[in-house]
Amino acid sequence: MNVKKIPILCLFLICRYAFAQHIPKNQYGLEVINTMELYQQSVQIDSNQLMVPLKDWLRGLHYDIRYATRHNFTGSKLYDTAFVLVRLPVAKALKAVNDSLQKMGYCLLIFDGYRPYSVTEKMWKIVPDDRYAADPKKGSGHNRGAAIDLSIYDLNHHHPLKMPTDFDDFTDLAHHDYIITDPEVRKNRALLKSLMEWQGFKALSTEWWHYYLPDYKKYPLMDVDFESLIEGK
Repeated sequence: MNVKKIPILCLFLICRYAFAQHIPKNQYGLEVINTMELYQQSVQIDSNQLMVPLKDWLRGLHYDIRYATRHNFTGSKLYDTAFVLVRLPVAKALKAVNDSLQKMGYCLLIFDGYRPYSVTEKMWKIVPDDRYAADPKKGSGHNRGAAIDLSIYDLNHHHPLKMPTDFDDFTDLAHHDYIITDPEVRKNRALLKSLMEWQGFKALSTEWWHYYLPDYKKYPLMDVDFESLIEGK
């Protein structure tokens, strides 16, 4: 062990502990960062906490941000802007996945990334089922910027690859253990899963499109709007 690194590590842990004492707790006792000041302090302590626009890290992506429209399971517009933000390590890992797909004539199709905690509360009122929506008493990997909803887009034929269901299909057909009879669909689902797991993501068992970092809890829950994060103020 390099003893010179011990003081630095201790200082880092002390700073994180001191910072955590300032994060307000909500009605469920969860610590939720709800101001830009707190978010910026977290980034100063750990640069991996940085929330970055996915478009700045990955080129040639396709998007279908339904929560910025009424075309989603709630029937209402949940986001004021069709913007995808994720933590820095998520962006780096997705870049590797997308680079591999582009060599095959594909790219990632993005549905959702960071999701403010208040949006999760709205979703739970409509679908109070923790197989398909995050319980506000726990929060979501999306609220931490450490989860991503995505599929694969065919660049040559200009359409998404066939998958078991559409995005946000709350049935057994969307589960990873559902037996797919169509070989093309089975192959597509497996391709996405293998590439995401290659970069360290874990699959949510009930949603073929949802992947998250195993250490997602190291990223605090957040309820800061997109506009503030994008503008940095």
